[in-house]
Amino acid sequence: MGVQSNAPVIIKRKKIIVSDGHHGGAWKVAYADFVTAMMAFFMLMWLLNATTEKQRKGIADYFSPTIPINRVSGGGDGMFGGTNIFTQEIVAQSGTGGTAFNAPDVAPITAAEDDQAAAAQVAALHDIEETLLGRGGESLLSEKALRHIVTRLTDEGLIIEIFDLDDARLFVDDTAVPTEVASEIAATLARVFALVRNPVAISGHTAARSVVVQQSQVWTLSTDRAEKIRQLLEGGGFPAERVARITGFADRKPVVADPSAIRNNRIEIILLRSDV
Repeated sequence: MGVQSNAPVIIKRKKIIVSDGHHGGAWKVAYADFVTAMMAFFMLMWLLNATTEKQRKGIADYFSPTIPINRVSGGGDGMFGGTNIFTQEIVAQSGTGGTAFNAPDVAPITAAEDDQAAAAQVAALHDIEETLLGRGGESLLSEKALRHIVTRLTDEGLIIEIFDLDDARLFVDDTAVPTEVASEIAATLARVFALVRNPVAISGHTAARSVVVQQSQVWTLSTDRAEKIRQLLEGGGFPAERVARITGFADRKPVVADPSAIRNNRIEIILLRSDV
């Protein structure tokens, strides 16, 4: 017979607690990527709205270049520094472009050089005026002819205005037949204009006629007189190719308050600036 044990039976119950543990920082990386992608998206939307087609092409070329980018390339060293890396134009912050093998041989004209050219133009026209009127020396025109001339220098060029006087006319009556003084002035102008190469514009003007005058031909007359002066200039050796235009203004641009005044009968010869 076995030995009966009176020892109590002890049952141990172990409670196992399962914790969440450590998930790591992967979610932070994903969130950072999402924020970066959103920033890039909104920047893309802004660029599409705020730039031109040429600027967008420059940006695209900047991020996908086929040649090294440097300070003188079209890509530039700043935002919108140039149109693209292949440009041959001189633009701000882009130098001469990336294709030096096709670079133009002629150097670009600077602002200072442009100002010097404009100043030279003005000086040349001023010299023509001095020569014609005889300021500081003897005039090429007679005293009788000088009474018909006034000059002024404008942005368009040197305007030489020859006009009728009460006691001396440039054309015979209401015709385009020049008088002796008109022929003298035209011949002298042809000689003086030979000193430069500027083109010339000629316009004819007439005084207004009374409304009772029938068949007033002011338009035809002003044009015919301008054309006659052109013929006289060319007859004096002035090259025909330097005549830029012939215009008849009739009585539409009077120079004095009274439209019917004799002073409005005039011819304006403009020695044009070659840089306009």
